[in-house]
Amino acid sequence: MLFGLGCLYMVVSSFVSFALIMTLVAFFILAERKVLGYIQIRKGPNKVGVAGLLQSFADLLKLTVKYKIPMFLVRSWLAWGGVLLLVFISGVYCAYFSMCYAGIFSGNSLLWLLVVGSLTGYSLLGIGWGSYNKYGLLSGTRSCFGSVSFEASFMCVVVLCGLAIGVYDVGWLVKEPWCLFLVLPTCYMVWLVGILCECNRTPFDYAEAESELVSGLNTEYCGVPFTCLFACEYLIIFIFSWVTSVFFFGGLLVIPLTMFHLFFFIWARGTLPRVRYDFFVNFFWKWVLLVLLFSFFLVA
Repeated sequence: MLFGLGCLYMVVSSFVSFALIMTLVAFFILAERKVLGYIQIRKGPNKVGVAGLLQSFADLLKLTVKYKIPMFLVRSWLAWGGVLLLVFISGVYCAYFSMCYAGIFSGNSLLWLLVVGSLTGYSLLGIGWGSYNKYGLLSGTRSCFGSVSFEASFMCVVVLCGLAIGVYDVGWLVKEPWCLFLVLPTCYMVWLVGILCECNRTPFDYAEAESELVSGLNTEYCGVPFTCLFACEYLIIFIFSWVTSVFFFGGLLVIPLTMFHLFFFIWARGTLPRVRYDFFVNFFWKWVLLVLLFSFFLVA
């Protein structure tokens, strides 16, 4: 009986978290477009609703009512499987978020984040490979290889920080202010670069580099599948902004610093140029991984 109530509570809290995060995503997209507009000395959306507040909802309606004739779909079952896997990963992130605040997580919850994050590469590869588009395939392949490159460094950062703190429990880190970025500033900087890669954001948006790949992964997508790709990307941005605030700061600073890291994503997109792909791979395998492995000796 208690187990059933616990499962029901977890499912309900996950759905509530999903609804709240998606509402935040809608306004975050609007904020991003406005901030990018001011960075480029122009106005952002300001026509739909008061000061453009309903622009994201109008875009959602426009995307969902679009329909493509089935005979002209240039996608396979693998493409739909990749989209559904990405939606599933986003749902797991929402469950992760809700369970951390509910206090029903294990002591190794941060390691589970790495497990869930490692599935993103399979999703992106399926989305690109199943679209029957050479640009989508190339985009999915290099995005998957990029995931392998920075996830090795991700794992080292998590282990290093866990050794410094002595715990991998995210639920406990939410309550205690650690300010770990002062102890391991290099890990914090590597983590910031890594979340830009994980969330497919400039200057490491190799899955959707428009100047090179037409539109990358979403070249053959429209309507509901494109909406799922777009919304899940922003949901993952919020989750990693929150995880960064929890892991490196903690305590009462989580909420304002989550907003700061969300702004960091917008600032990076509006100001930083895209890094060449071979430079990115060499940087992670030749320098970052070696520095982090050497740091194990210092922490130990």
